[in-house]
Amino acid sequence: MQQAQVLIDEAAIQELGASFGGELLQSQHHDYDTARAVFNGMIDRRPAVIARCSGVADVIAAVNFARERDLVISVRGGGHGVPGYAVCDDGVMIDLSPMKGIWIDPETKVARAQAGVTWGEFDRETQQFGLAVTGGRVPSTGIAGLTLGSGSGWIERKLGLTVDSLISADVVTADGRFLTASEDENADLFWGLRGGSGNFGIVTSFEFELHDFGPIVYGGLLAFPRPAAGELTRVVRGVMEDAPDDLAVNIAFITAPPEPFVPEEARGQPAVGLVICWSGDMAEGEQMVKPFRDLGPVLDIVGPIPYAQGLQRLIEPGNQHGLLNYWKADFLDELTDEAIDTLIEQVNKAQSPLTQVIVEPLGGAIARVDEDAMALGNRQAAYAYHCIAMWQDPSESDTHIGWAKDLAAAMDRFAVPGVYLNYTSDQEQDQRVRSTYGPKYERMVALKDKYDPENVFCLNANIKPSGH
Repeated sequence: MQQAQVLIDEAAIQELGASFGGELLQSQHHDYDTARAVFNGMIDRRPAVIARCSGVADVIAAVNFARERDLVISVRGGGHGVPGYAVCDDGVMIDLSPMKGIWIDPETKVARAQAGVTWGEFDRETQQFGLAVTGGRVPSTGIAGLTLGSGSGWIERKLGLTVDSLISADVVTADGRFLTASEDENADLFWGLRGGSGNFGIVTSFEFELHDFGPIVYGGLLAFPRPAAGELTRVVRGVMEDAPDDLAVNIAFITAPPEPFVPEEARGQPAVGLVICWSGDMAEGEQMVKPFRDLGPVLDIVGPIPYAQGLQRLIEPGNQHGLLNYWKADFLDELTDEAIDTLIEQVNKAQSPLTQVIVEPLGGAIARVDEDAMALGNRQAAYAYHCIAMWQDPSESDTHIGWAKDLAAAMDRFAVPGVYLNYTSDQEQDQRVRSTYGPKYERMVALKDKYDPENVFCLNANIKPSGH
């Protein structure tokens, strides 16, 4: 295997290591390959050094070290970002994953968590007290990337996006300063962080407002044969037009897994599922699900389940670390009959049984946040679709990437500008980034000019400073 280009002399590494609390890994280290591996198996990059940080002092030291030597910086939290920005070639990978501190105050309903925490870890702590904030749909997703890039999850209609519950963030800036950003302190930075991804600094910890939620919800999965997709999607559309915030119903185009809980005749067959979460009165749950049950699912595992260990782990088996991934996504103002038929036609052309397409009805608490409250926008979009091409054989990459691109092209006429940038592999496309932020883009550039004028933090859905 090709070795990383040597850009840093050993004396410089030793100088950094003398005051570094965590580990510094180079290519010869036995943990190097494990540390550089991320969720998307397509990513195979080799940093010159991986700085596994134990705390804020390590983050500051690593930023200063890289900036002073003009080395590219990548930042890893959970490592789930599909473009693989967590890993760089030949530069300094600042790895926050060892930073796992979580502090819960059940009286004030506030949580503080360091940037290496995953949603599975966060949910475990908050649900101990019957508290929650909207979190990722796969437990190994990091809180950092999800919070900064969107914050979508099963309970977003009830509690809003993750960023809507963010109270403050501790940030290391490009010049090595340590700042706190909130509505009252560095408010411009706080505005930009909420949706601006990693453009303005490295967030080392997050403070969240928590909400009473769980620990039991009425939810799970209903699955139907794929030919039922058109009727099922239209029923979901009708139900969700005036559904209470407590109801979340995500449509999932999948291949039924070869698991014992799946009827034998359905295993390995194209299916359409409904991932359901009803967070209202438990006695009402069965009534809320009845319109979907009346359509005759071949699999029904909906009922009272734990939020953290049930609903939040529901799709974990189908989203394993190391598979090859290519994603596309868009917002839709409405789900017309033509859009439904077009989506189903394209989904049915998928050639990988691992591939998934998710349709999310939005609205609820998401839409009640002012469009200008933060960098993240598109609050009034009615739906989002998320096309997740997944496969195992690298020789098939062109086929599956081409399918995802064709699906997005076919759906383009129904889409509105913008996207949850966390949902797409195309974050490097300047026009895609500009259209996502729309009229806010120039305000984002001004923030970049103030906090990162040299574009030190460039491996992200990049907002280029005006000098670049």
